[in-house]
Amino acid sequence: MNEQVKEQPAGWGALDDLPGNPIMWVLIVSELLVFGAFFISFAITRFLEPEMFFQSQGMLDQMTGGINTIVLVTSGYCAALATSAVKVGASQKCRLFLIAAIGLGGVFCVLKLREYGAKADQGIHIETNDFFTLFYLMTGFHFLHVIFGVVLLGIAAFKPKVDSVVTVCAFWHMVDLVWVLLFPLVYLVR
Repeated sequence: MNEQVKEQPAGWGALDDLPGNPIMWVLIVSELLVFGAFFISFAITRFLEPEMFFQSQGMLDQMTGGINTIVLVTSGYCAALATSAVKVGASQKCRLFLIAAIGLGGVFCVLKLREYGAKADQGIHIETNDFFTLFYLMTGFHFLHVIFGVVLLGIAAFKPKVDSVVTVCAFWHMVDLVWVLLFPLVYLVR
């Protein structure tokens, strides 16, 4: 008897237990490491130049940063609701929650661009000092993630399937998490 043995597809190990596509988790972890390096650089530079950081931080618009925090956290909540909806087969409800998350991501982008414009009007740019170099690098890198996340949410909203919605929303939650850490570090902690 010649029995053929079916080979099992190679798994992702510990990543198999995470929601969504394991490749997205590789991306999420790598992005968190990059943001972690930014945070460490920010902390070291703050330690080396405390007075300049204090003065520069006072030039930031904490109200806009706070509103953007509320906007992104609410958007993340909409993404979580979309995930719950798609898991019970409520595709239309899922799509509406994803569209709400996209809209709030758009609000974040508009507010961030207005903040950048106000800084430019004040003559504050990426080369103004070390604080603003890190401010623009960190918030700009995050801004690009918001744009990428909005695009991914749009793709998932077009044809919501469980795996794609869960995967995209995992990325969106990473974007939320980074802002929730970035906002107090850059705007509030003195």
